[in-house]
Amino acid sequence: MTPLAIILIIVAVLIIGGAVFSFFYCRKVAKVVYETTLVRTSPEKWGRCCSAPENEEQLAMWNAGCAWADAHKDKMTEVEIENDGFHLYGEYYDFGCKRAVIIIPGRSESLMYSYFFAPPYEKAGCNVLVIDIRSHGKSDGVYDYIGVGEDRDTMKWAELLHDRFGNEQVLIHGICMGAGTGILILSRPDYPKYIAGQISEGCYISFYESYKRHMIEQKRPTFPVLPMVMSLIKKHTGTDVSKTKPIDYIDKVKVPFLFICGEKDPFSLPEKSRELFAKCGSDKKEIVWFPTGNHSHLRFSNTEGFDQAIIDFVHKYFD
Repeated sequence: MTPLAIILIIVAVLIIGGAVFSFFYCRKVAKVVYETTLVRTSPEKWGRCCSAPENEEQLAMWNAGCAWADAHKDKMTEVEIENDGFHLYGEYYDFGCKRAVIIIPGRSESLMYSYFFAPPYEKAGCNVLVIDIRSHGKSDGVYDYIGVGEDRDTMKWAELLHDRFGNEQVLIHGICMGAGTGILILSRPDYPKYIAGQISEGCYISFYESYKRHMIEQKRPTFPVLPMVMSLIKKHTGTDVSKTKPIDYIDKVKVPFLFICGEKDPFSLPEKSRELFAKCGSDKKEIVWFPTGNHSHLRFSNTEGFDQAIIDFVHKYFD
């Protein structure tokens, strides 16, 4: 064997060995990232507590929301449903109205986070249902299903509002992933028609893109870790993120739809929000922009305008 051949063999062994090492190392990193961000690894994680008490805005939202709930505890009924083998829990605030809103929080948030978004609906003449999505708060579950499964859960919640509590119309207020969940519901041919409209804040065109931006912001490696995380989602939940992108479904949505968007949102980029709005299939769609405000915190920075946009939308299409 010539010296050149020996050198080539050594180089090949090093390349192959490096590739194998990188693959197994990245797979381990992906598992850690997945379990950190998308798996409820303890009962305390994603519980009924402020998810980011170190964030001044988040803590202020939490305190304001809890104050709203405390002021209306005489209107509240604890409710529960069962769906797909999960016991799910919520709180229903009955203001004596004939319509209700289901507030679907984003990833890692319990129903207590949703209190903060309830005041404009009370003012607009809506009863309010806040829910612990599966794997959050008091609800059963371990994994985040990225809206697939949560969409069926939410339809079950809407059925409860309609059949048990007599609400003639049910609206959906979705925040981030919750907004994507609402789009999945309203694009289904079998969704109940008493689900009459949606208000969407900070929706993404695809979970993959939004999650990638979060990973970059947190200085986590993206390739090949990100595709591996998506594979773990499919393995543990059955959700194929590539086939459940809101941008691919929103053309089927025909009900009144309000987009609430931030011009400085780093995760649901303005140009992507414009894509969603343009492709939305409803002829009763509106979009409201706010120049300031962090992702999912638009109401905190623009309370009066945020609330008025919702009140005007509800009165315009559902009175």
